[in-house]
Amino acid sequence: MGQPSYKQHVLAALMATGLSCGAQAQMTQNLTIHPKALALGNAVTADPPGIMSIHYNPAGLTKLDDRQLEVNILSIYLDIDADFIADEEYEIFGIKGLETDPLTGKQRDPVANSHSHTNNVALYVPGYGVLRLPPGPAVAPSAGISIKSPGSKLTFANAFFMPMAAGFYRDKEDPGRYQPQATALQRTTYLSPSVGYEINDEWSVGAGIHLSHFGLAADQYMRAPNMLLGVAEVLQDAFNCESGDEPLQPWLALCGGNIGPFDDIGALSLNMQESVSPTYALGVMWEPTDWFRWGASYTSEANMNLKGQFEIQYTDDWAGFWQGLNDSVLGAITSAILSLPSGAPREAGNVSMDLVYPQHFQTGISVDVHPKLTLNADIGWTDFAQWDAFNLRFDRDLEFLNAARILSPDNATPNTLKLPLGFKSQWNWAFGMEFHASSRLDLRAGVEIRDSVIPDDQRSIMAPFGGANLYSIGMGYRWDKDTEIDMNLSYLQSIETIPADSSCNVNCDNITNIIYNPYAGLDIKTSLRVVMAGLSFRTKF
Repeated sequence: MGQPSYKQHVLAALMATGLSCGAQAQMTQNLTIHPKALALGNAVTADPPGIMSIHYNPAGLTKLDDRQLEVNILSIYLDIDADFIADEEYEIFGIKGLETDPLTGKQRDPVANSHSHTNNVALYVPGYGVLRLPPGPAVAPSAGISIKSPGSKLTFANAFFMPMAAGFYRDKEDPGRYQPQATALQRTTYLSPSVGYEINDEWSVGAGIHLSHFGLAADQYMRAPNMLLGVAEVLQDAFNCESGDEPLQPWLALCGGNIGPFDDIGALSLNMQESVSPTYALGVMWEPTDWFRWGASYTSEANMNLKGQFEIQYTDDWAGFWQGLNDSVLGAITSAILSLPSGAPREAGNVSMDLVYPQHFQTGISVDVHPKLTLNADIGWTDFAQWDAFNLRFDRDLEFLNAARILSPDNATPNTLKLPLGFKSQWNWAFGMEFHASSRLDLRAGVEIRDSVIPDDQRSIMAPFGGANLYSIGMGYRWDKDTEIDMNLSYLQSIETIPADSSCNVNCDNITNIIYNPYAGLDIKTSLRVVMAGLSFRTKF
């Protein structure tokens, strides 16, 4: 009776971790690197910013003279909200006493709801996992150097930066703790030896090798609001388990622990990383006139083999229920036939996953439409269709996978788990404007249109990163002949509505759903707001 529900919750708990990685990736690209790029809406392929041309278009390194040092600081404040709404027709199981998910609070007319909120940032620390930062803004640094000998056509450069970073954590009692309580996804490029070469007055090219660390970690509470667990709770009430009696012992035992569709099952911890993940970057720039520039850049994919550890710590009630069931005659027979859980209080071990860091292409133009005004426009593409599914491999046979393969033989074996994602590749637009107020001061504004890579039927609250626009303003100031300062203020918002039973990663209520649905039958509304303020300092040395 219980095996599909058990399989649901663990299969999906791991799915939740994988999805947080995927969903965050699209929204966190190019948000933690350079203030000038953000101020121009990341429309900088034909006008790359300083030493961070290494990332945006290495051909732009040819614009740097002598020896230069650059330091960038970005302060990031995020605000994540989710509302869980039981509408007036909500009655998930049709079982008396289980009509309302207590997560939504007391039933009200016409709706019941609860609210999740966090503005706490988390980072990934290699060898440690999720680091929960104090409440408030987080800081993302980057830095680099460049060298170009007088009269040379070659510029050499190296930099440290984070092309992808996202992480947050919720309070342990927050209603969003089931997707997840804490998570961090981070790609850190720690070495990026690059070179730009000026072919002639019109053409420049560039290339670089980027060595990066990739980390993914999550901590998450788990529950399984499924009709089978609803029936189990009703049977426990019928057996009067609170009295401590087992009326059908020794033939059948259902009172080893209190379980139900709205009870916590346990907690999952997952930590995976790849220490050396290389990619290469190529770039080209064409400047046929003094008022028109075209650029294009390409960053290769990276085939990664993430390795790490996982742990599932079950509640005493959950483990006790299965232990009691297996101690009865009918329970032992059924468990032997169907490979049901034995009631282990904990499962842990090593886990690995092959993951492709997606390739990215971007091209754009920069046009001086007036001596005082420059307009930039870019279009970029990221190959997130590579993330059609995640495939987890465990170093041992696990109880939950033996149960999972009963209903999902195509997705589970005793030591492997396939997590379908169905992500899609997207083209995104970016536009920037620069007003040259004086020989020293440039004023900037930009917008980037970011379409979601997540299909509507795969959305969740663990990464409320749907379609969004990035709006920015900023300025550049030449302090002296050797020093430039850039600043930005940027705002990004994504709002999603997930109707009940529309995404089987979060709120489906069918008995046969095999993906984690901790908010079954609830309407969900999510909101993500990110504010970024940055400062860049570049000087010759």
